[in-house]
Order: sequence, then structure tokens, then C-alpha cells
Amino acid sequence: MTWSIGWVDSRRKAGQRTPVMDGVVAVAVHTEGLNCFPQDCKYTGEPPNGLSRCTTIQNGPANGIKENGNPYLKAAPLSALKQNGLLQSLAADCIPSKTEELSLEVERAQEEWDALEIIQPVPAEDLIPSTPISFNEALQHFQTTDLGGPLKNIQPTLHRTGFSAIAHFLFGPPRLHKDLVEERDLLFAIGQCSLDNGQAVHMRVLQTVYRKLTCTRADCPRYGPHWENVGFQGTDPATDLRGTGFLGLMHCLYFVMDPEILPLARDIYKLSQHPVQNFPFSVMSINMTRIALHALREEVLSKECNRRQQVVAVLNDFYVGTFLHLYQLWKTQRKTISDSGHVLKEVEMFAKKNPKQILKRLEGYLKERHSTSPDALIHNNPSSGDAGSQIGIQGTKEGKEMNFIGVCELPPETEGEARLI
Repeated sequence: MTWSIGWVDSRRKAGQRTPVMDGVVAVAVHTEGLNCFPQDCKYTGEPPNGLSRCTTIQNGPANGIKENGNPYLKAAPLSALKQNGLLQSLAADCIPSKTEELSLEVERAQEEWDALEIIQPVPAEDLIPSTPISFNEALQHFQTTDLGGPLKNIQPTLHRTGFSAIAHFLFGPPRLHKDLVEERDLLFAIGQCSLDNGQAVHMRVLQTVYRKLTCTRADCPRYGPHWENVGFQGTDPATDLRGTGFLGLMHCLYFVMDPEILPLARDIYKLSQHPVQNFPFSVMSINMTRIALHALREEVLSKECNRRQQVVAVLNDFYVGTFLHLYQLWKTQRKTISDSGHVLKEVEMFAKKNPKQILKRLEGYLKERHSTSPDALIHNNPSSGDAGSQIGIQGTKEGKEMNFIGVCELPPETEGEARLI
């Protein structure tokens, strides 16, 4: 930007000094870059007495250099500009106001906001936690579901030939009673079912296991690293269930929903979080399910199933008893995750060879824990309890004995916490 301002006085040519007088100011201003448009400002007025008209050349330097014989005017001092208000007006044109600065900030913030991903609102129904599901209700779901496809792919017993078949027939465990074959096959069919996001029961089982172990009330997302907190190996629990199918999740549900064995489940879960002796709880639980299925397939549980006339309850107890054996071994021998392969092999061999001992240890552990718990001391005191409380204890114990009713004998709409009858 170039500008020039001055007085032209004919008497100054004769060497006379004339004081500055109020008169007409001739200004030539060329601004460039203000609002992206060049501006030329020029004002010429009539001179006072004794002054000749001021002539200015626009776009020229105000240093007195001649061009076409006409001298340029020299720049006036800043004090003169201040007196005439010109400096203020020029500065106002060049410097943006506070309002303009605020507008720029708002525009920039709006651009940053628009660049963010659009956040979808969460439906209100998704904020309501799902209702916890019991093991019996989940089992009823599979009893009333068509499992024709999975049933075709099961292998309920080992195929033995030659001397192995003869030895098993003569010296092996007894065969499973024919009335229990359907119940056994259902367990193997559940082991062939994968986790289905479209099944509400499947999702309730998954959420119940997570909330019981972590003692939280709200549901968690279907995928995410939070599943590692309960011992899954990745962001999707379904990837760890490929070996045992949905039965691996059913056993974990039984472990956390039975009030009598829930303290044991939390003790094992606490050990799995140990800074040195940690292990993935859910993955270890799935391995216990795998061992239990192998024991059932190899018919080492047939004698106990025939005695109790149940398969589901026996398999559940064997699963918990095997987990208890691993827990005691892991804790007392200070095992770490580097020992997991050897420990699992040792536990599997012991459980298959000693199924009766596994079940007896679990029964003794639960009795000892029940007798030392604060609630047991109250119930054992005749003065503080009544007959109703004693019946309630027996009812809980007998309620664990689940009677299988057969596949698809319940109507599909049956819901609730009803016991199997």
C-alpha cells in the first residue's frame, strides 16, 4: 500500500515558510490486498487563500521522485494522519475486528465438528440390561429347539474294534441305560451348536456369565477387548467356543448361577487374575468342558449316570469337580501359564481314571465350605432358625437334581425359571 498527503503552497517556492493552516487535504491512497480487491481513494478540494491546488499521482512512491515532470508528494508525519483520522480508518480496514475473529473461530470449529464421525444415538431399549438366565431355562431352550442337524454330526461313544472292543466289553464300565441315551445325545448336540447373535437366549447366557463374574449390572458390547477380562482370548468369545460349542458356555453359566458353587467360581476367577499365577478363566473353563465331554464319550461316567438316572447333572458336577482339582493343583503348586499344557494333561488323565474321586472331592469341598460359612452357622443354631429355613436348604440341594424330559416335549413358548420335571 502506498499513500501520500501534503500541502502545496505557492509561497514556499519563493523560499517563504508558511505555517500549517487548516485547508483542504488531497490524499491519494492505493490499497492492495484489502479484502482481495484493490482500492483507490482520492479526495481533492479547493485550496485556501495563498495555496495552489494539490496534485497527486496514484500508485507512485511518495519519495519526491519525478515522473513526467511532476513531483510526488512526500509522506506526511503520522501525527497529521492521527489528527485527520486517516490512520484510524486505514487500520480499521486492514485489521479484522473481534467479531470477524470470532466468526473465523466458529467456522473453524464447525469444520472440525463436521469432520468427526456421526455418533448414532443408542436406542433406549439397548440401555436396559437383559434379564439374567438360569441354567435350567437355557437348557429348556435347547430341549424345545430342533437340533436335527447337530444330532447327525455327534459321536456319543468311541468306536472300538478288535481286542480293544472285547476288553472294553468285558472289563470296561457299564453301558449307559437306554433311557438316558437321548439326554446324553442332547449334550453332544449342544456341543455342536455355535454362538448365534440372532438368538436372544444365547446373548442372555453370554451377558449373564460376564455380569456374574465381574459383578456388574449393565450389559457389555457383543464385541470388544472387555471379554479378555473374563478370560476369553480375543474380542469375540465365539472363537474360543469352537472346540466345545455352546456347551462350553452352558457349563460356565451353571458355574456362576448355582448359589452353592458360585463362591468356588469366584475363587477360581480371583486366582486367574493373580499377577503371577494368572490364566484365562473362560478358556480354562472350556478345557474343563472338553475333558468332561471326553469322559462322557469314553463312558467313564456311565456308572454314575445310571446310579443317579441323570446325565446333565452328573456331567455338570464332573465339570465343576475337574475345575476344582485344577484350581487346587494350580494354587498349591504355584503353577503359571507356562505350565498350562502339562497341567491340563495331568488333570485330564486323573479325572478320567478317577471320576468317582473327582465327584467325592467336590461333595466334600462343598460340605466343608457350607459348614464354615456364616449362613451355615445361623442355620445350624436351632434357636435362630426354623423348620422353613431347613427345608429351604434341602430344597436347594434337591433342586440341583435335574430330570431330563426329552427333546421337544416342552412347548416352544415355555419361559421362566421352572425346574425340569
